[in-house]
Amino acid sequence: MEYLVVLGAGESGVGTALLGKQKGYKVFVSDKGKVQKKYKDVLEHFEIIWEEEKHNEEEILKADLVVKSPGIPDNIPLVKKLVEFGIPVLSEIEFAARFTDAVLIGITGSNGKTTTTMLTYHLLKEGGMDVGMAGNIGDSFAKMLTETNHKYYVLELSSFQLDGISEFRPHISVITNITPDHLDRYDNSFEKYAAAKFRITKNQQTSDYFIYDEEDNAINEGLKKHPINSKKIPFSIKGPLEEGAWIEGDKIYIKTFNKTFKMKKDSLALEGIHNLKNTMAAATVAKLVGIRKESIRNSIQNFQGAEHRLEKVLKIHHVQYINDSKATNVNATYYALDSMNTPTVWIVGGVDKGNDYRAFMPLVREKVKAIICLGLDNEKLKEVFGSVVELFVETYAMSEAVKVAYKIAERGDSVLLSPACASFDLFKNYEDRGNQFKEAIKNL
Repeated sequence: MEYLVVLGAGESGVGTALLGKQKGYKVFVSDKGKVQKKYKDVLEHFEIIWEEEKHNEEEILKADLVVKSPGIPDNIPLVKKLVEFGIPVLSEIEFAARFTDAVLIGITGSNGKTTTTMLTYHLLKEGGMDVGMAGNIGDSFAKMLTETNHKYYVLELSSFQLDGISEFRPHISVITNITPDHLDRYDNSFEKYAAAKFRITKNQQTSDYFIYDEEDNAINEGLKKHPINSKKIPFSIKGPLEEGAWIEGDKIYIKTFNKTFKMKKDSLALEGIHNLKNTMAAATVAKLVGIRKESIRNSIQNFQGAEHRLEKVLKIHHVQYINDSKATNVNATYYALDSMNTPTVWIVGGVDKGNDYRAFMPLVREKVKAIICLGLDNEKLKEVFGSVVELFVETYAMSEAVKVAYKIAERGDSVLLSPACASFDLFKNYEDRGNQFKEAIKNL
């Protein structure tokens, strides 16, 4: 019986443990931190041996195979030692993919991957496909495989998950865009981070497909450096293309297998140029797997979008409140501000990842009437925007930020929470931040 050790007892770790147990491995789960009660209960129920607040190195080094949580870096001493001992260290995505013959659709990118994943899943499901959605969103892929085996899986993949693959091969891969993020994990090298994203294409064959943004500089650089065997299908807001998706006039065109279909740009439920691109990527996937044009058109019109991503919460006194808490980096917030077409009260701030806020300057001058900071340290924001907007207010709690926004906003304005920062100074995570925003609005 092969010995599987799982490092990290979160969503992906516990999912891996369950799948390993089901497939006949002897399983041990080790977490250096505290294990959440809901995961402890699952491990206990399935009689899986686990430990918390330590890594028992002697036990872990007995493993035939180690699956580590995407949150654990490759350069910690324990992982280095495992590699030295010749013990394979994989990601949960790699491990899980070995136990299914399903058609895999892998989606990565710095921004837009959650929306593109959800929309792709929605298009396939509404189109009558037997499809599951997993990865960096919702259930772990491994856990899902313990319960069902769909014919198709749409997987949202982070660069950390892609770092741990060796044979994982999606039939269709998508890179939405590549902009600086998580550089602390990649020796502050944008090139290394981009290379991690390109790993999604590493094992693809000539019968597979790679969908990408033709206007993204980092992707174009990556195409020169990484040999790609799969069929390349670009999308672009300029057209036309020989094959792929593009925009001409007020229509989106998608051409695959020498057949072109079009739909009106203004029929999209989602707003903003970035969402046009997300839609083109998802619709191209749907065309490649044979979803009917009518079904694609209808599904795109009724898609609700991801929670905490430009989510319209409520309109109060003709002011629209928008929750974009998932915007944890500069690029995501740039997209949000760019999609605003009313005077905007912007709530911004949190744990700064070395942000350069000057990129926002043209958008702030054009669209933002007031800035409300929500973070423990707002100095950088104050320095850049303090003298640019009419009103600049510092707050230290969500309820306070929303009350200030309510006082400032006038009929026809929007209040946008799009922090451009991580949330850990005042919140558990971006979901907690977004939920507190929604709660505070309801309490106005």
